Amino acid sequence: MAVETPVRLTVEEYLAWEETNFEKHEYIDGEVRCMAGAKGRHNRIMSNANTAIGRQLDNSECFLLSSEMRVKAAETRYVYPDLSAVCGEEEYARDNEMELVNPVLVIEVTSPSTIDIDRGEKMDLYFEIPSIQAYLIIDQHRVCAELSIRSESGWRTTLFETLDDAVPLDVLDCKLPLAQVYRGVNFDEGTN
Repeated sequence: MAVETPVRLTVEEYLAWEETNFEKHEYIDGEVRCMAGAKGRHNRIMSNANTAIGRQLDNSECFLLSSEMRVKAAETRYVYPDLSAVCGEEEYARDNEMELVNPVLVIEVTSPSTIDIDRGEKMDLYFEIPSIQAYLIIDQHRVCAELSIRSESGWRTTLFETLDDAVPLDVLDCKLPLAQVYRGVNFDEGTN
């Protein structure tokens, strides 16, 4: 969940500053955005998705990384997906293993403050990363998952909107059942 701040830094200043901070910040073309903490429903959905996918990757070369992993989207763009997946050996922009450059899948769980960014600016950034084959947006306010898949003719997006749906994550050779993603989520409670 990003909260915009007026801070502007060079890439080098941002990377050095970020290593000394307890809070996470995304960086887009000089602009630094503080990442606000996620609330209950958001965390539950993210945890459920992590567990449901992770169980299927036990005998796979693919694995998940948490929202603590920064992804280098371009020379002047660094973001923190809620989940990212790598197949094979992970590659980093620097030796400190802080800027992943080869995710094959990224997942964002929407928040009120980030829904437009997740479906707009971040989507555009992720679509430009050559290694990314799939981008999944999971809605925290209703049963809905939006899967975008890279194809030879461009990106193809499919919506999944019932608890009976299972999102095909072919890049990981698994499926993500929405019943598991939304397990324990009560949509009648506030707007977490």
